[in-house]
Amino acid sequence: MNKTKKALIIGATSGIGKELAKLLVADNYKVVITGRRDKKLQDIKETSPSNYIIKVHDVTDLNSCDALFKELKEELKTIDLIVYSSGVGDPNYKLEWEKEFPTLQTNVIAATKIYGLAYQFFRTQGFGHLVGISSIASIRGNRHVPAYFASKAFQANYLESLWMKGKRSKANIYVTDIQPGFVDTAMAIGDTFWMASLEKATRQIYSAIKRKKKKAFITRRWGLVAVVLKIVPASLLYKFS
Repeated sequence: MNKTKKALIIGATSGIGKELAKLLVADNYKVVITGRRDKKLQDIKETSPSNYIIKVHDVTDLNSCDALFKELKEELKTIDLIVYSSGVGDPNYKLEWEKEFPTLQTNVIAATKIYGLAYQFFRTQGFGHLVGISSIASIRGNRHVPAYFASKAFQANYLESLWMKGKRSKANIYVTDIQPGFVDTAMAIGDTFWMASLEKATRQIYSAIKRKKKKAFITRRWGLVAVVLKIVPASLLYKFS
C-alpha cells in the first residue's frame, strides 16, 4: 500500500490552487488547504472530508504565517509538497498606490515569507518540494500592470535562488517555478489569446510537479512566447504592452 503523502496549498479557495488540490487528493495526498474564505474551504472539504484539512489564513498577516507552519509541524510532522498559489494584480494606469500595495503585499512580501518558511521546514525534515506559481509576466515589464509584472519577476528570481540553494543542500529539496500564460480564472482580464482552460492548465502544472521540473510554462506553447519576449527590443515591446 502506497504511503499517503501530505501537501499544503496556500491559496486554495479558487482557481489553480483549488483545482490542484483536487488532483492531489485523487493521487492519494492528504491536502491542507488555506485561504481567507472559510465557506469556500468548507465546500472543498465536503467533497472528500477525510482528505482535506482546512486552515483559514491570510498570507498578508505575516505573524500568522509563522503560526501556521508551527501548527502544521505539530499536527502533520512532515509535509512532502508546498504550493504557493496566492496572487493578486489589477491594471493600474495611474500608478495609484492603493492598487500597487496589495499586489506587493501578496506577491512579494507574503510570497517571500512563505517560501522562506517552506524551505526551512524542508531543510529541517531533510526533504520536500516547493512550488511557486509565478507567471509568464515575470519575463518583461508592462505599462498597464507594473507592480504585478515586477512582482512575478521577483518570485521567479527568488524561486531560482532557492532552487540553487536546494541543489547545494544536504537535504533533498526540489523547487519548481510554474509560469502560466493566460488561464481561465478570475485573474484573467480582458481579451486574451491562447486562453487555457483551468483543467488543462492544472493538469500540466501537476505533470511538471510530478517530474520535479525547475521551471514549466503553462500551457507548454508559452515557452515559445518566453523565448521571443526575452529577445524582443524594449522599443518594440512597449508598442504592444
